[in-house]
Amino acid sequence: MSRFANHYTVYYIEEPAFHNKADTYKIEITAEKVNVVVPYLKSTGTGDHALRLTNIIDEFIKDEQIKKFISWYYSPMALLLTEHLKPLLTIYDCMDELSAFKFAPSELKQAEKKLLQQADVVFTGGHSLYAAKKHLHHNIYPFPSSIDKEHFVKARHTVDEPGDQKNIPHPRLGFYGVMDERFDIDLIKQVADAKPEWQFIFIGPVVKISKDDLPKNSNIHYIGSKNYQELPEYISGWDIALIPFAINESTRFISPTKTPEYLAAGKPVISSAIRDVVHPYGDENLVHIIHSAKEFIKAAEHELSNTSKKEWLKKSDVFLANNSWNATWHQMQEIINSALKSKQILHSKKQKNYV
Repeated sequence: MSRFANHYTVYYIEEPAFHNKADTYKIEITAEKVNVVVPYLKSTGTGDHALRLTNIIDEFIKDEQIKKFISWYYSPMALLLTEHLKPLLTIYDCMDELSAFKFAPSELKQAEKKLLQQADVVFTGGHSLYAAKKHLHHNIYPFPSSIDKEHFVKARHTVDEPGDQKNIPHPRLGFYGVMDERFDIDLIKQVADAKPEWQFIFIGPVVKISKDDLPKNSNIHYIGSKNYQELPEYISGWDIALIPFAINESTRFISPTKTPEYLAAGKPVISSAIRDVVHPYGDENLVHIIHSAKEFIKAAEHELSNTSKKEWLKKSDVFLANNSWNATWHQMQEIINSALKSKQILHSKKQKNYV
């Protein structure tokens, strides 16, 4: 969205917050010129939440005098609040199979079906998700995770470690991201038990699962959430980066952004057999793909004894050469322009026929 903000006025509508005042909204403008719209619902208010949110969105559009716009959806559930709007173009950016996630709303599948019917363009967050959805829409394109290489390359050079990590001994195996139903608790427990001298560092929130279910080994360190800007400082102090996801319905179509980010940071990666990591990263021997704790340990032992990563780094950099958010934005913009042009032509033909 920050790239689009250089060419459009971008409004990013967040999920609602609650307060003690009347229903309203606030707009905050980021450094990248994205207008972040936060709806506020009165916590003691009556009436349907969805209808109240719809009213806030309508009020915001009226106040901002928005006439011609593109509707961009990350979640089909947002369509239930906005299907009365009349955008020039509707885009569905399908980043995950959200219906497979824990506590997914029961209405989600039906909402997605409706959104796919209404959408002019569909993007998917990876190739496996594209393969699963391509028969559902005539104008659909895969866009695997892009990265901000310059940001993560800092991890190759950072020397000042954060205070909550610097006293943890080496070797360090690290992960950042949400720990939820996708996180392979058993795998981490088995490896941590087998290798008590290895230190496991986990950065991020625990969501939808109980913290009590996470392994409590003395060599496992949960150091909480960190902001995006801080990540290279932490990654720079790791010996190996991890993608320890379970193989289940919620991970069937994911394409972890952290895969290319870890590579840009110059860290060897061990990943469970997530399809969009296996293809292409495993196929290109850029990432160790494991299916068990035994394979995990073997891959980690190999990397910890590997004194020269020069050739692997060179290969990783070549692979990532054309991977950037700028490249993704340019490709998406071409598709959007083509869709807009097609709709204008169709509209023109309809007008002529009507007249």
